[in-house]
Amino acid sequence: MEMSKTVAASVKQAAAIQPLRESDLDRADQIFRLAFGTFIGIPDPAQFAGDADYVRTRFRADPSAAFGAFLDGELVGSNFAGDWGSVGFFGPLTVRPDLWDRGIAKQLMEPVLGCFERWRTSHAGLFTFPNSQKHVGLYQRFGFWPRFLTALMSKPLADSPATVRWIKLSDAPDAQREQQIGNCRELTDAVYAGLDVSSDIRSVARQRLGDTVLLYRGDRLRAMAVCHCGPGTEAGSGTCYVKFGAVRPDGSASANFDDLLAACEQFALQQGATRLAAGVNTARHEAYARMQQRGFRTDTNGLAMQRPNEEGYNRPGMFIIDDWR
Repeated sequence: MEMSKTVAASVKQAAAIQPLRESDLDRADQIFRLAFGTFIGIPDPAQFAGDADYVRTRFRADPSAAFGAFLDGELVGSNFAGDWGSVGFFGPLTVRPDLWDRGIAKQLMEPVLGCFERWRTSHAGLFTFPNSQKHVGLYQRFGFWPRFLTALMSKPLADSPATVRWIKLSDAPDAQREQQIGNCRELTDAVYAGLDVSSDIRSVARQRLGDTVLLYRGDRLRAMAVCHCGPGTEAGSGTCYVKFGAVRPDGSASANFDDLLAACEQFALQQGATRLAAGVNTARHEAYARMQQRGFRTDTNGLAMQRPNEEGYNRPGMFIIDDWR
């Protein structure tokens, strides 16, 4: 892509880091696809991620946590932060390829760290390319350290008899939805102190990106999963993507995890999906192994980097689905 003269004249200047606006999203989406597609080396970089959408969905989840880099008023990169209570993550961080290695990505880290400080995030993470020392080195400068691989997995779906009872958040009467979200918050706090994915649950519902799958035993929530489905979401056409899933950490966790995966498969089929996608950190060995046993196969591996350099909830015995992309 040819650089504009105004930007060409400004490449040695620091970019202006500002909040993204709705009017910036089309350009931010183009840069996101071009950057990842170029790095990976696909023939047409602009086609990266197909009809999945990471930029608009994350901006609309929390516009105050979406940032752009501008040179002479022209958007050249963006970054997004996610607030999960005591846990935070960020991305996608992308810069226009002809402006790589000029310090813009480093600048785009600063407002994200500001978000973590404002939110009082105690454990932060990211997903990056394990084969890129440039990416690992950048994030390590900010206190993020490489730990275990995260497997991005998927499986084809086929009709099968429903064997698990579950409900969707959207099935609950309006008056009960906040109570359901509160139940999810209580479960995730039991998994890891302060972990709270309420923002994603609400964002998925508000943007109509999918739904949240809930499994109860009596009145007690035993498992939950926040799912994106179809084009215009983080899933893309034909796919249901589990952005986050967790089971209550008790003696039934393994069996409940199996039921959660079965429920997500049934939900995906109801939505017309032909593929179920989900990420899992390989430090959660039992969850990773169980997903393999249920027919999930790894499409690609990423690297989880964490700040501080501690395991957080990426450790054995944790039946959690997520990947911090």
